[in-house]
Amino acid sequence: MTEHPRQYVELHARSAFSFLEGASLPETLVERASDLGLPALAILDRDSLSGAVRFHMAARQVGIRALIGAEVTMAVGGRCGLLAQNRRGYQNLCRLISRMKLRAPKGQAAASWEDLEEHAEGLICLTGGEEGVLAVALQEGLERAHECLGRLVSIYGRSNLYVELQRHYDRAEEARNRTLVELAEIWHLPLVATNGVNHARPEDREVQDVLTCVRHKTTLAEAGRLLARNSERHLKSAEEMARLFADLPQAIAHTRELADRIEFTLQDLGYQFPKYPTPPGETMNSLLRKLVDQGARQRYRPYHERAQRQIEHELAVIEKLDLAGYFLIVWDIVRFCREQGILVQGRGSAANSAVCYALGITAVDPVGMDLLFERFLSEERGEWPDIDLDLPSGEQRERVIQYVYQRYGKFGAAMTANVITYRERSAARDLGKVLGFEPPLLDRLSKILAAHAWEDPEDTPERRLSQAGLDTNQPRLRHFLRLYEAIQDLPRHLGQHSGGMVICQGQLDAIVPLEPATMPGRVVIQWDKEDCADMGIIKVDLLGLGMMAVLEDSLKIIREVYGEEVDLAHLPQDDPKVYEALQKADTIGMFQVESRAQMACLPRLKPRCFYDLVVEVAIIRPGPIVGKMVHPYLRRRQGLEPVTYPHPSLEPILKRTLGVPLFQEQLLRIAMTAAGFSGGEAEQLRRAFGFKRSERRMKEIEQKLREGMTRKGIDPKAQEEIVRAITSFALYGFPESHAASFALLCYASAYLKVHYPAAFTAALLNNQPMGFYHPATIIKDAQRHGVRFKPVDVNRSDVICTVEDHGGEKVVRLGLNYIKGLRRQVAEAIARERLRAPFASIADLVARVPVLERDELVALAEAGALNSLLHGTHAHRRAALWEAELVAKPAGPLFADQSSEIQNPLRPMTAGERLRADFSRTGVTL
Repeated sequence: MTEHPRQYVELHARSAFSFLEGASLPETLVERASDLGLPALAILDRDSLSGAVRFHMAARQVGIRALIGAEVTMAVGGRCGLLAQNRRGYQNLCRLISRMKLRAPKGQAAASWEDLEEHAEGLICLTGGEEGVLAVALQEGLERAHECLGRLVSIYGRSNLYVELQRHYDRAEEARNRTLVELAEIWHLPLVATNGVNHARPEDREVQDVLTCVRHKTTLAEAGRLLARNSERHLKSAEEMARLFADLPQAIAHTRELADRIEFTLQDLGYQFPKYPTPPGETMNSLLRKLVDQGARQRYRPYHERAQRQIEHELAVIEKLDLAGYFLIVWDIVRFCREQGILVQGRGSAANSAVCYALGITAVDPVGMDLLFERFLSEERGEWPDIDLDLPSGEQRERVIQYVYQRYGKFGAAMTANVITYRERSAARDLGKVLGFEPPLLDRLSKILAAHAWEDPEDTPERRLSQAGLDTNQPRLRHFLRLYEAIQDLPRHLGQHSGGMVICQGQLDAIVPLEPATMPGRVVIQWDKEDCADMGIIKVDLLGLGMMAVLEDSLKIIREVYGEEVDLAHLPQDDPKVYEALQKADTIGMFQVESRAQMACLPRLKPRCFYDLVVEVAIIRPGPIVGKMVHPYLRRRQGLEPVTYPHPSLEPILKRTLGVPLFQEQLLRIAMTAAGFSGGEAEQLRRAFGFKRSERRMKEIEQKLREGMTRKGIDPKAQEEIVRAITSFALYGFPESHAASFALLCYASAYLKVHYPAAFTAALLNNQPMGFYHPATIIKDAQRHGVRFKPVDVNRSDVICTVEDHGGEKVVRLGLNYIKGLRRQVAEAIARERLRAPFASIADLVARVPVLERDELVALAEAGALNSLLHGTHAHRRAALWEAELVAKPAGPLFADQSSEIQNPLRPMTAGERLRADFSRTGVTL
């Protein structure tokens, strides 16, 4: 053989981001390729670049070239493998996939020949293996194969089209290969050898089979020929591939030649954040400075020197990193919210920024709280900032999202994706179905495995099943457990992030493929938030928060009914009534502190100031619980044990939290102080906290921590304490700035509940479900606090719960929304008609609201909502039911042939019957 075997490059691998078609993560494929000595690797996922960023990052780490491409499904059948030769080719690939996806129902996207032709520049085409467009055409005969090649040659030319050969020890495949070689000779096209890789190692074939069964909704026992014929579709060494294609050495040589032609890497993405339009004579920097100065003078009274120094420092960093446009765009979204009367508050690491505070993006003063700006933005981090905006969930948030879409155009903005991966419950359910487990066993397994205890890091699936009384030595269960561990964290499908939006200068579809979201009017990119961060793509999180809707509704009621204006940004600080309620754990309905665990903690922590509330919000979290930090903190606060520090150098970092690390920022500072981590290494540590597959990354970081602490002379016992504190936050880290933002909302909800209980309760009832408590519990709690309620009444109730002024007393009136089975449009029609004139009788109601159906009228009668339309001794629910049956359209059988003059013979309901009717028809009782 004249060719050196090291010339081989695998040009056609699928990763798990082909969603149920590939069995290995991009990182696993890269690791295996590196072990095999391959100089480059191409991953071509089906109609997707979802795994491209992880592939690129992993390849860069081990020093092999990541060749970017995708398999594109063809409308004529089969797939084309497309590799991006240059940036133009990458842009065309993104636009091609976007066009396919955006015009078709989910899962049915396909490209036409015309689509390929329009987006051909800069792309190299492989004809594919058995799923390839040429192989599928060949099944219909040689004439169709020639026709297919003719179209491909006309689109890509002979220099950018390769006839692909694969060998997996299959007779039919070998017969097809002989025909493909002949076709390549006739058309003067180069041959290229690939292995059509679906998994990294031979042993991964079993996982591949499981995913195939999930995709086809069948079991392993019934899958038959859907399953792989053998285990050959794994990554192979250059030597193996050279032996496999010993008769066609040119097909091996062409792999390296083709790989050398590819110039593009994701490093050349070309992403630009949109420029904010500025008035004449202003630059983005000068406009930002002007807005920040105006805002700072309103926020800081007086605008003291420390705040001025901090803001000047932050503006200098922002200007140096050329990020003024980003801050202006977020400010513009906040401005839109304020103009539209939509409550908005920034949280997350943005709360560390005095510039964000001055612009009104956040409500936490980071100067007063001594928060670390570098946790949000620094030159060394080399990463864009991340601003989260909390908005009222529902319609108001959707208005803001649509504003961003309209402002930046069809391809200028999109939601980030959320890669849905196999976790405990989903892995157990899908795998159990594939193995043919009976439904009762399947339900039991998924419940046991999903009940993962935070407090026990040594917990394993096997131990959980054993403790539940299952025999884990039974072969079927052992097989299940082995595969259960193997599919953990593999991507299952692409979902939509709860609120992350990416905005791009020009065309976002040239940066990353777009897909339609399940929700109408929304578009999603194929990358998740981690990918966006890795590629330097800025996103803004527009997150729906139920409590924001409650606060917004409360303020509206207070304005309209009480005639008072409450500004959440300027609530009286340290209100004694608020802290009295918190210390007694009288917190039903309050944000973040209403759970049973928080209620148990509050009387021990006894918050007396805002920072105590920040700690309270953060302490009942998995991180502090796993790290065994809750009880030491509470005991130290109560004076039951002395305040100590793992090492004297950590005292300045941990003093505020009594020597106990509670926040992510503290852990980063500990790593920098105790282990000598640089800012960049601390940032890697922070990223590992939130990474879905952080166990391996945390092990690597733990090793670096121990080495650094040993160099600093920290003894092993202290090292153990520090490492436990840091690693316990691996999956559950909570930043101090985040806790401060939540504490503000907690304080606001507590203040409104204490001082405006009727308004707050009505708003809570109108925004169900949320929190821990049923509306019935919320009503009983409010009644204990002296709030009076009035029942649903068609002549007084609005669609939602309202507050009425009864001689100075504020009373909550239940809304028509609490009548089960009453359609929203009917409730709106009733409220609209009542505004014209009160209803005189049940017959009048039926006549004026023709959309009201018989069952809905009966529901209103049973709930007591029609009692006000009756008179004297007959003003009770059964009388209303009798009259409702008389006037209902169509009438019930009892009254079908009877006179409407029949007197009501029914006695009133007893108290017990009314109680039962209340819960049956409204879910609550007064």
